[in-house]
Amino acid sequence: MSRKILLVEDDPSLGFVVKDGLTQRGFEVDWCTDGEKGQAAFNAGSYDLCILDVMLPKKDGFALAQGIRTTNPTIPILFVTAKGMLEDKVTGFMSGGDDYLVKPFSMEELVLRMEVFLRRSRNPGQAVHTLGSYRFDPRTYTLHHPTGEKVLTQKESEVLELLCGNRDRVLKREEILKKVWGNDDYFLGRSLDVFISKLRKYLKEDPSLQITNYHGVGFRLEAKADQV
Repeated sequence: MSRKILLVEDDPSLGFVVKDGLTQRGFEVDWCTDGEKGQAAFNAGSYDLCILDVMLPKKDGFALAQGIRTTNPTIPILFVTAKGMLEDKVTGFMSGGDDYLVKPFSMEELVLRMEVFLRRSRNPGQAVHTLGSYRFDPRTYTLHHPTGEKVLTQKESEVLELLCGNRDRVLKREEILKKVWGNDDYFLGRSLDVFISKLRKYLKEDPSLQITNYHGVGFRLEAKADQV
């Protein structure tokens, strides 16, 4: 079964090349040329992954990602942009993006990044983890607590699942980046802190839980009284 992709790109040449290249590789692609059209298409359709340019007319990619996240917390969102600054990447991750691809890029690189997400969505984690007063189900990306529940993004879920499975040791930054994103790019490494900050916020209802930062090394999920 073909995977359905929402592509939002205002550059007509790049949009045509990306849509044509993905279609030839068996994907079904809906291409929109501005953020408002992209939001309308997302609201009306059902997609497996979103590819969003950042600099879009009418509604930029960051605002579009936030709109998408209000109705679908788990769909993978891949930003593509000409900007390579750390600030833009952090903004992208804060708005709900899962990965970042800087123009110019090859079709092979784009498809490789997409397949990382799509393989994961076909084969989600199986073990349900108990974290103090929380239960984390990586199959549904859901973090349950007596006060309510939070549906994580795919990448948030993957980072938390990796921490849950390695609570007896410090996970190096490079290890997290390679296992979750497939590379340990410097700017992506700085943006990992955004995901850790989000996870700390989601776990704040239980003071026995802590994600400790070992400066220059990595992170460790620590819990005083829990079990997996």
